[in-house]
Amino acid sequence: MKRALAFDFGASSGRAILGSIQDGRLVYEEVHRFENNPRERDGHFCWDFQDLMQQVRVGMEKAGSFDSIGFDTWGVDFGLLGEDGRLLGDPVHYRDARTDGMVEEAFQTISPDALYAETGSQIMAINTLFQLLAVRKQQPELFAKAKKLLFMPDLFIHELCGVEVCETSIASTSQLLDAKTGQWSEAVFEIFDLSASLFASRVPSGTVAGTIGDAKVIAVAGHDTQCAVAAMPSKDENAAFLSCGTWSLLGCELDEPVLTPESRTLALSYERGANGQINYLKNIIGLWLIQESRRQWRREGQEYSYAELERLALSSKPLQSFIDPDAPEFSPPGDIPGRVREFCRCTHQPVPETVGEVMRCIYESLALKYRVGLDQLARTTGKTFSVLHVLGGGTKDGLLCEMTADCTGLSVVAGPIEATAIGNLLIQLTTLGELESLEAGRALVARTEALKYFTPSDQQPWNRAYERYQTILKQEGGI
Repeated sequence: MKRALAFDFGASSGRAILGSIQDGRLVYEEVHRFENNPRERDGHFCWDFQDLMQQVRVGMEKAGSFDSIGFDTWGVDFGLLGEDGRLLGDPVHYRDARTDGMVEEAFQTISPDALYAETGSQIMAINTLFQLLAVRKQQPELFAKAKKLLFMPDLFIHELCGVEVCETSIASTSQLLDAKTGQWSEAVFEIFDLSASLFASRVPSGTVAGTIGDAKVIAVAGHDTQCAVAAMPSKDENAAFLSCGTWSLLGCELDEPVLTPESRTLALSYERGANGQINYLKNIIGLWLIQESRRQWRREGQEYSYAELERLALSSKPLQSFIDPDAPEFSPPGDIPGRVREFCRCTHQPVPETVGEVMRCIYESLALKYRVGLDQLARTTGKTFSVLHVLGGGTKDGLLCEMTADCTGLSVVAGPIEATAIGNLLIQLTTLGELESLEAGRALVARTEALKYFTPSDQQPWNRAYERYQTILKQEGGI
């Protein structure tokens, strides 16, 4: 029996999960949980990398003996190494303002359609390409000192065993890969005068990068979304997935990327999965709206559990008012309930006043936006989806799962809750020879994990609401 240690880093917290296969089941336990506290440093909003590395060492100590270790994180962010292989400064947070205006500046050199046709990535200011252009423009001395760029999960690998690698799934969040070949885009590098030597050798998910003691350091799917998808308990080619946490990543698996102008206009995006397939994705703000609303009410002196918020939502009148979760005003921290009310006021809808009415509006708007995303994915791929797999923390939210089933008309399979960590473990255990393949790991999850099933009920009220919702999105430019 071999034991794998998975580190799963989120934007606000991280955890270490120790897992193995025993008696035909995946057995795992959380051995360490910790906060991820970004900080202001030298005028930028940064990740406290040394603190995170200290938490890694604590997690390793708590785990005891293990045969492998792997890291998954959020996408796009990176650290820069100097000539001596040391980190030149804390990695900058994707929410930092340094990329303001960089997308527009880049479009003076290449058109949006041309950039999308080359990389397939949704064009967002947070993407690695624009962060790197910002470093070169605003901090030329730092850029000149940088000899290697490592994405966040690869940075943890380097800190542990000194090896420089670039895992493919995390690289595909950068807007620097050629979507057709999966190689670095020669066109993008030439247009923006970037050197391929700045990047480490790319390796596929599941590569043994090095060792620490007797344990293998494995480059798992570095992007947490791809770890979650690796744990999807389905082989149905017409299945869609929703990796649901602070962000919602709605998508499906394809053999080839979709790189059309329509796909770019719809803000659909490409990533490479742990199994080598294309993940075709729609990025939607997710549970952030609920999490930040709860924090706002706490700041106002009102404390609610998530169960209480769900109960209050259920007690409110259905399908009254809706928001576009991806409207720019909902992205920053702050008074989300107040912004919900203002959105509804400006779009001439009933204004939700109570906590329950605000929560009902958020829940229903998320379900409706998932339907929009599924319709867009179906239109650009020609697929007819048969089932929606909800993965990750959102599976605990039964109300959202039920609303999503009712709104989309699809059967919803919720689980596993720990999809990201499980996917990380499955990739490691496949590399260690404990599983024949990732497909065998998915089959194991389907057989042994606790899954919940939601069947759609009366769709007519939701169909009428969907027509109204599309009108609101068109007015706001969100569709």
